[in-house]
Amino acid sequence: MKPYRLTPVARRDLIGIWQYIARDSVRYADRVEEAIYRSCANAAAMPLIGKERTDLTHKRLRFLPALPYANYVVVYDPQSAPLSVVRILHGAMDLRTRF
Repeated sequence: MKPYRLTPVARRDLIGIWQYIARDSVRYADRVEEAIYRSCANAAAMPLIGKERTDLTHKRLRFLPALPYANYVVVYDPQSAPLSVVRILHGAMDLRTRF
C-alpha cells in the first residue's frame, strides 16, 4: 500500500464526521470512517482516480467519493508525495467555501 497523509484540517474533518454520525450510531460512524480510509488508500495507489473540480477550486486537487457512502468526498493533491488528503467533506456542504 502506498503511503498517504491527512492534513490537520482533513483529520479534523474526519473527527467531526465521525462524531456527528456517532450521535446516532457508533457502528455506522465506524463504517463510514473505514470507507473514507479505503478511499484515501485507493487515491494513494491510483492518484488520478479522482475527478478534478475546477468549478470548485483553481488548485489541482482531485475529489473521490468514499464508496459506498458517496456523499462523503475525499479531496486530495495527486502530485504530493506522499499523497496529501487535504479535506474530507460531505457533498451537501457548500464546497466552494471550503477552499
